[in-house]
Amino acid sequence: MKFILNTGRTIRQGKYIENKLGQGYAEETSLCYIHPLDLLDLGVEEGENVLVKSAVGEVVLKAMSDEGLPFGMVFVSYGIHCNSIISPCTHGTGMPDFKIHEVEICYTSEQRKTPSEILEQLGGVRYAGN
Repeated sequence: MKFILNTGRTIRQGKYIENKLGQGYAEETSLCYIHPLDLLDLGVEEGENVLVKSAVGEVVLKAMSDEGLPFGMVFVSYGIHCNSIISPCTHGTGMPDFKIHEVEICYTSEQRKTPSEILEQLGGVRYAGN
């Protein structure tokens, strides 16, 4: 199913901001909030993983129910997971569009990756001790 991706910060994300490669931050930024009726249409239960695909990439996220979202819109916190599916195009402003990306979402049995695993997949090198 197709959705409009909205992104932003959450209070829980701010709690973990000092350790962006830590477990708390990784958990908070790898959640995909979806209206419960959209979850029903997807055939996905809260807590199951979903594959979120955009024109620039794809990422596995954990589906979370949120009645506050409009039908057809999903929310993902800023972070490495979100950046995997957001276009880097800034239209000359220096800031990508974080609010208007069309994504396709489906159930997946794949596991979510940690921020370090995503960075390594992109060619990065893991910090010592992480």
